[in-house]
Amino acid sequence: MKNILKKTVSLILIFIARQALARHKPKVVAITGNVGKTGAKDAIAAVLTRKYTVRKSDKSFNSDIGVPLAILGLPNAWANPFGWFSNFFRGVQEVFSKDFPQVLVLEVGADRPRDIADIMKWLKPDIGVVTVMGKIPVHIEFFGSLEEVAKEKAEVVLATKESGNVILNFDDKIVSAMAVKSRAQVLTFGFNEGAFVRGENSHIYYEGEGIERRPAGTSFKIIYDGNVLPVHLPGIAGKNASYSALAAFACGISFEINPISILEALGEVNFQPGRMRIIEGNKKTTIIDDTYNSSPVAVEHALEILSEIETDGRKIAVIGDMMELGNYTPEAHRSLGTMASKIVDILVCVGVRAKFIADGALSSGMTKKKIMLFDDSLSAGKALDLIIKKGDTILVKGSQYMRMERTVLEIMAEPARASELLVRQEEEWGRR
Repeated sequence: MKNILKKTVSLILIFIARQALARHKPKVVAITGNVGKTGAKDAIAAVLTRKYTVRKSDKSFNSDIGVPLAILGLPNAWANPFGWFSNFFRGVQEVFSKDFPQVLVLEVGADRPRDIADIMKWLKPDIGVVTVMGKIPVHIEFFGSLEEVAKEKAEVVLATKESGNVILNFDDKIVSAMAVKSRAQVLTFGFNEGAFVRGENSHIYYEGEGIERRPAGTSFKIIYDGNVLPVHLPGIAGKNASYSALAAFACGISFEINPISILEALGEVNFQPGRMRIIEGNKKTTIIDDTYNSSPVAVEHALEILSEIETDGRKIAVIGDMMELGNYTPEAHRSLGTMASKIVDILVCVGVRAKFIADGALSSGMTKKKIMLFDDSLSAGKALDLIIKKGDTILVKGSQYMRMERTVLEIMAEPARASELLVRQEEEWGRR
């Protein structure tokens, strides 16, 4: 019965959304990939706002229900039937609105085969963006192979209008290979030679002196059309943020926005909580909050950033279960344990699957006294708060199911700002 109701809601929303698209004819930017969709969405929306009225997906509305909600600018009504009836009414109003946005920036995701293909049957993007795939992607549990996941993501490329642009991550071989499927002009971004928009020297920058010195954001350079353009992304750590900015720059160029205006917009991007956000922790520590979700490639990236961060204190990684990996589950978790053992001073493993992380670390020579195991994120946070010291840098990462933001809440310096700084602070999530 629940599935029938969900399908009914989806069909009604899609019908209304299609009417809005037909009537208002906005430009549509569709973004997919296994890592970096939301960051790219935020950066692209910030850039395009310099010239157009823009509506972007709220949080990560990227499903058969989420995409039409994003198009119509409506909230998730969760299990409230009155909320859905209200959404239907407001959606119809949006069809006839005189203030419909000129550009829609939408995430498109896939949990199962045909998820993206079914959306692309009616959503024909003007710009298609593919971020990162990785060796072991998220949601592979419901696909036969990595190739099948890539094929599903490539549906965005296939559906992009011939008159538009496809924007691909040049550094990811699986993504860059999608260029042959495009009817539209292909623009690439990345750090490797040959990218249309190329990045260079992505690194963490710092504020303060001595023991007070702490990470403040990410800097890099964009090489475009013979020019070298500096970019500063405050409050966020890591190369993935740089990739998001590069994708946004390419998108801005495709919309004929002045490069200087694009740079100004990138410096003002407010990246969403739980995506490598830099947060002040208790006892003068630094938290790298990457708690929105998790996948092998995302954890690898986060650990790489942790390894690069300069600190007078210890490096602590708190890693929760990664979900929906199917047969890859033991291998993927052990591999991360092996990697973490070479980077961190303390490894905190949270969840049943995370025990494989501990196994991998132990097998690589990390001692038991440097490894902590917890069943849940709250317990991990309370224990962690007792052992952290001034100058420590703490990475917190895990799949959505693990609710790793609860760990961050226990060790952050300003818990009163949780609703502003942390992911999943809505009332609905509080009941879960």
